Amino acid sequence: MLTLSAIVIAKNEARNIADCLKSLAFCDERIVVDSGSSDGTVSIAQDNGAKVVSHPFEGFGAQKNFALSLAQGEWVISLDADERVSENLGKEIMQAIGRAGADGYEMPRLSTFCGRPMRHSGWYPDYVLRVFRRGKARFSDDLVHERVVCEGRVARLKSPLIHHPVLRLEDALSRMDRYSTAGADMLEASGRRVSFSTGIVRGLWSFVRTYILRAGFLDGREGFLLAVANAEGTYYRYMKAWLKGRRRG
Repeated sequence: MLTLSAIVIAKNEARNIADCLKSLAFCDERIVVDSGSSDGTVSIAQDNGAKVVSHPFEGFGAQKNFALSLAQGEWVISLDADERVSENLGKEIMQAIGRAGADGYEMPRLSTFCGRPMRHSGWYPDYVLRVFRRGKARFSDDLVHERVVCEGRVARLKSPLIHHPVLRLEDALSRMDRYSTAGADMLEASGRRVSFSTGIVRGLWSFVRTYILRAGFLDGREGFLLAVANAEGTYYRYMKAWLKGRRRG
């Protein structure tokens, strides 16, 4: 039996997928589930030694559960295409699963915004569960912001997972549009009533929480840009849900 499988879901990640897969070279197998890329993601992933399977996208949780169903290793590590495992983290992971003192391992995630590591703004340490024993965990079925649900004991690793979600401001705008649409769909599915003022109040609160309460001002100019992006994403999530409700009503 294989010891460690790596799973990655992707669509149009030609800019990211090679570095992601290279950081997972210590794994016994690397699986990429692609949902219709048109930018060379598939060929780049194959050139970097990954098994690539095409599958239509039905939400982040469902897509990752499909990827998990393909894994053969006793342990699984799940990464997004814009995440990287450092050499130190890779060693720590292998030591941890060798001891098998837990069924899942979470690690701090250090994210960058327009090139700057964000150590405040609510972005760090941002513990995420990325390594787990196959058969002991699955992903929640959420359309967005899915999480790993682990049945056993979860322990923490020390070395950070490197995350590059926003290289340019344009990436932040694109990400905001995609995630706000998915978030609005989740609000609509929940049956929650959303008023016009909800988006305004929630958006303002998101800025205050990120920039002031979570000390985003200590992240410099990028901290301000992130706070504004968070506020806009929250605002548009509720406004899209409000418009959906108005059309439905």
